[in-house]
Amino acid sequence: MNQVTEPSPITMSLDGPAPEVSVTKDMIKRGLIVAPLIIAVCGFIWGMNGAYSAAYGIAIVLVNFGLAAGLVAMTARISLGLMMGAVLFGYLVRLGLILLAVLLVKDTGWISLPALGATIIVTHLGLLVWEMKYVALSLAHPGLKPTRP
Repeated sequence: MNQVTEPSPITMSLDGPAPEVSVTKDMIKRGLIVAPLIIAVCGFIWGMNGAYSAAYGIAIVLVNFGLAAGLVAMTARISLGLMMGAVLFGYLVRLGLILLAVLLVKDTGWISLPALGATIIVTHLGLLVWEMKYVALSLAHPGLKPTRP
């Protein structure tokens, strides 16, 4: 008796476009658009050290989003189980990288820790909330909403 077994959803891979990459590229583009405003506000409040700290914080956030999307896109092509593990442990690793990035500069003369902390928090949350307007919450159009002609 030949039995056809279906592959486990955990070991299946996902082929096709990676919507997380297009969403992240869009978020990075929006982050670069709003970066001068954030840098100016932090510069006004905390001086030049605040402006430098804001620029550093924005870079940390944009790299964090890029790493997250890259991790999901690469591992989803291998298997869903690997992707789930990469998302879980990748989050912890990325938090560690953010901590390391802050610890590396915390004692330098050009850093303003309040400006850096505020920038990292506000930029992460702000970009996620802003991007919600542009994400299609539909399986028919995963990723960004289709543009109207």
